[in-house]
Order: sequence, then C-alpha cells, then structure tokens
Amino acid sequence: MLTNQRSLFALPDGLHYLDCASRSPYPLATTRAGKAAVERMLVPASKTPDDYFAKSEAFRNNVAKLVGCSADQVAIAPAVSYGIGVAAHNWALRPGRTVVVPEEEFPSDVYAWIAACERTGASMVTVERPAQGQGLAARWSQAMIDAIDDRTAVVSLSTVLWADGTAFDLAAIARKAREVDALVVIDATQSLGAVPFAYADVQPDLLLCSAYKWLFCPDQFAISIVGERLIDATPFEHHWSNRAGSQNTTGTGLRDTFRPGARRFDVGGHANDVTLSMANASLEQVLAWGPAQVADYCTHLMAPLLAHLESSPYAIPGPDDHFGHIVGIRHTDVATTQRAMSEIAKRNIRVSLRGDAIRVSPNVYNTPDDIDVLLEALDAALR
Repeated sequence: MLTNQRSLFALPDGLHYLDCASRSPYPLATTRAGKAAVERMLVPASKTPDDYFAKSEAFRNNVAKLVGCSADQVAIAPAVSYGIGVAAHNWALRPGRTVVVPEEEFPSDVYAWIAACERTGASMVTVERPAQGQGLAARWSQAMIDAIDDRTAVVSLSTVLWADGTAFDLAAIARKAREVDALVVIDATQSLGAVPFAYADVQPDLLLCSAYKWLFCPDQFAISIVGERLIDATPFEHHWSNRAGSQNTTGTGLRDTFRPGARRFDVGGHANDVTLSMANASLEQVLAWGPAQVADYCTHLMAPLLAHLESSPYAIPGPDDHFGHIVGIRHTDVATTQRAMSEIAKRNIRVSLRGDAIRVSPNVYNTPDDIDVLLEALDAALR
C-alpha cells in the first residue's frame, strides 16, 4: 500500500490542504524540473529543432501509459474547452438531433455544445440530477442511458461530477451511445491520475483532461486523447508545428499534410520547455505511484471521516456513488453549512464549497491529522 507522500511536497506545517479538485500543489520534483528548464533558457543556443519536439513526444508516451491508449492519439491542449471546441466544430449536428449532458456539468463542457446547437438547430438534453440518497450514481447513470436514443448525436459528460465527485458508469453510458452512433466525449479532469482509467473499457471518441489538478501539471496544460472517428478531423487552429516535416526548419515552403495522429490538434506553441519539463516530471511521479494506489490511499484516508458522518446530520454519498479522492458533504440547513465553512477556515483547512456541497478532495500528501481537524470543524458547526 502507498504510504504518505507529504515529504515530496512543500506544503507548510499547519495547512490542511484538502482541495486538490481546485488545483494541486506542485511536487518538489516538478518545481525542480521547471527551474532547470528556466535556467536552460538563459543560454538557448544549444537547443535544436529536434529538442522542440522531444519533450512533447515524451509527454504523449507518459499519457499513453497512464490510460492505455496509443501515443499517436494524444494531443496537447491549453484547456478542456479547446478539445470540446474541436469536437463541436467537426461533429455534424442538425435540427432534430440532440446533445445529452448531465445537469450541473462543468460549464466548459457545455458552452460549446450550446453554441453548436444554436448554430445548427440541434437541441440540448440535460439529464436531471436524481434525489439525494443511496445509489444516486447508478440512478443518474441509468437516466443518462435512458436519455440516449436515435436522435442523439453527442453524449458529453465527466468521469465524476466536479462539484461533489458523483461517479458515472462510463462504460455503460458509452456503450449505449455507440449503439446509436453518438459521439462520446468524456472530461476526466477530476479523476485522471487519482483513479485508474482504462481507455479500452470506455472507448471514448474524445477523452479530455485539464492536467493541473490530479496530474500536478502547470496551468494552461491539458490533454486531448482522440479516437478513430475524430482523428482525421480539422484542427481548431493551423500552425507550423502540427505540419509534417516541421522539424526541418531550414525549409521555407508551406506543407500540405499534418503530422501523424492527434498531433494535428496540438495547440500552437505547445512545446514550451518549462511547462513540458514540469508536466513530464509530474506524470512520471503519478505513474510511479500508480492511480490505483492513489485511489486506495485516498479511500483509506477518508474512511474514518465518512464512517463518523454516517450517524451525523450531514449527508454523504453512498460507497458506490463516489471515489475516495473527492467527496461532497451536505447539510439540509444552509446556516449549518455556512458555520461549517467558517469553522473550517478557522483551522486553516482548504476545501471548496460547490453549490450546497462541501467538497473535500485529498491526495497522497494528506495525513490522518488533516482528516481529524476537518472532522473537528464539522462537529463544531453542529454545536
């Protein structure tokens, strides 16, 4: 079992950082890699065109190891919205067709589809969140499946809901979508790196992830993993480095063909030595831990908190409704929730309030003491 990894981070004593779902702290190795890259740029004369692409290829290989896809499927994007934009501009919508999304989905996963529907006359189908209670994730997943029919052109959802960690049955939803030839777009921002993801089990047409959370990467760094139905689509932008032969910078002519696979979807200027060095250091650390081990660590860490809250006035999700790395804690009384957030702040705990849920998102740097202090704050709010 993975042991506590706090020594690999620079988190100060007395800070109980339980907010990885907002953004992660950098591992020390990531910071060192970034500093070394900055220092290399003091004298950039030794860099060659091949160097420009080498780190991006290493990044693709690291991502491929993480999810079990081909490195040729991996594109480097600035944000999830960039990848959603590629899909929305390439996938044919028309009047009578629908785009199916869950209620309360993260806005960046929805806005481009709203615009596409307005442009083409297609319709959005928003699948309502079921009532709180045991089995919510299964009930919501089934509602998503029931909403998919012969009119469905796109199914777009996250692996887990960003606000409270509700975990969807991705394989079943994607299987139903494929039966009607609907595009499957999945945002794994709030789980990739923290729980295992097997690309072959879900087979999404587009798997997206903003990597500054559970993958510990720099801001404005995201992943697009592109399936067969989009791999030859038109890129969102055109630039020199996504064209075949672009390593040969001695040539002055234009090039007609793209680099192979998903490289055509790379954002311009993606091969930044500083951010790629940091991203690769972070992914290598995540791969060394293993997402399954991270998931196991977080589950065991959170178990005492969830066990205590089961017999309290707080509402928590059932064990099959979420993973251990992100949990939403609710109270029916708004004033109690506000008191809880006040007590949490007094104790130098960092969590997030999302809607009516106190979102708690630990990682491998957290300790049982962090959980004990949070529990103390939650109990204090009830008195």
